[in-house]
Amino acid sequence: MFDVMLRTMLSSGALTVVMPDGEVQTFGDGTGKPITVRLNDSATVRSLVINPELALGESYMTGRLTIENNDIGGFLGLIVQNMQTMPKVWWQRPANKLRVALRRFAQNNIATRARRNVAHHYDLSGQLYDMFLDTDRQYSCAYFKSATDTLEQAQAQKKAHIAHKLLLEPDMRVLDVGCGWGGMALELARNHGAKVLGITLSEEQLAVATERAAQEGLSDRVQFRLCDYRDLDENFDRIVSVGMFEHVGLPHYDTFFQTLHDRLSPDGIALIHTIGWSGKPQATNPWIAKYIFPGGYIPAMSEVLTAIEKSGLWTADVECWRLHYAYTLQHWLDRFDAHHDEVRALYDDQFVRMWRFYLSASEQTFRHAHQAVFQFQLSRRIDAVPLTRDYLYRPLHKDEALKAAE
Repeated sequence: MFDVMLRTMLSSGALTVVMPDGEVQTFGDGTGKPITVRLNDSATVRSLVINPELALGESYMTGRLTIENNDIGGFLGLIVQNMQTMPKVWWQRPANKLRVALRRFAQNNIATRARRNVAHHYDLSGQLYDMFLDTDRQYSCAYFKSATDTLEQAQAQKKAHIAHKLLLEPDMRVLDVGCGWGGMALELARNHGAKVLGITLSEEQLAVATERAAQEGLSDRVQFRLCDYRDLDENFDRIVSVGMFEHVGLPHYDTFFQTLHDRLSPDGIALIHTIGWSGKPQATNPWIAKYIFPGGYIPAMSEVLTAIEKSGLWTADVECWRLHYAYTLQHWLDRFDAHHDEVRALYDDQFVRMWRFYLSASEQTFRHAHQAVFQFQLSRRIDAVPLTRDYLYRPLHKDEALKAAE
């Protein structure tokens, strides 16, 4: 069954598998960079046959599957590329259909469950995130004007691009939903004169963001609050949400966008930045759901727009970023690997392998699958946003104009 599975899945590439008894098998058409993996026990073979999407990550985490030269990017790139064109074997299809059918149940992120899910990932040691993120701790897709941009450049460009889409004016009230460690909120207050409320469900992020505002002398313009978006009763001129929508959960999309509508002023603008799926709706990868983002989901464009339509909001603009997150993740993985020993000292070898698998699998999915980043610009009025996109490429303020002239 293992042989049938891989010969069905792998139509291209060159994969060599060393079985537990030492037998060597080869799969693919022999093209591309050769990849060799070793399976260290028969239980790993059985689990891969039954549920490969879960077992692949688990077996790499525990060291029961090892990759020659530790080339996890090459291995996962080969797997992801083939998964886009080749079917699953017949005995795996029912489980996949069941996961798709049960996604609403798996993503029923009521307030208490949502807070627990956020803590699972975002309340890890702050030292961990310092080791691989940029200096502003932007834990979302950067915006690369060139593939050679540094991570710091690309993250600054991402924040500037979003600020352009918000069409900010001094002293506007801005809500940052899922504010992370405060970087976007501080940017909008510091450089654009906004008054910002950032909300998060992570106590670790709340503490860091609040301290950052105090250190910069911006506590009078930026406040951070431990709060669920559903509990707000204030109105705002602008709403921004970067990298949070993936945690909302499919059953709550209607509530999320209706809340945006109700909390937005009549001439307000909202900008939602989220990972998205450019194909038909899928279920969350079971390994990601179990170990990395419980309750998380990558929405299809159709699922998001259906909920937006119900809310009464105008879809003023939709932008699709394709390879930007692949470049971002490549930077993160390189930095993570450079701090391998420090991460291991914080946690253990299994944690290091788990995060290498997560970062690399995510990068390869953005390179070779239907995954991208969507930005939805929304408004309550048809004329809240200019007729053309020209405004996106004009300097926002005097300092930017001088820089552009230079």
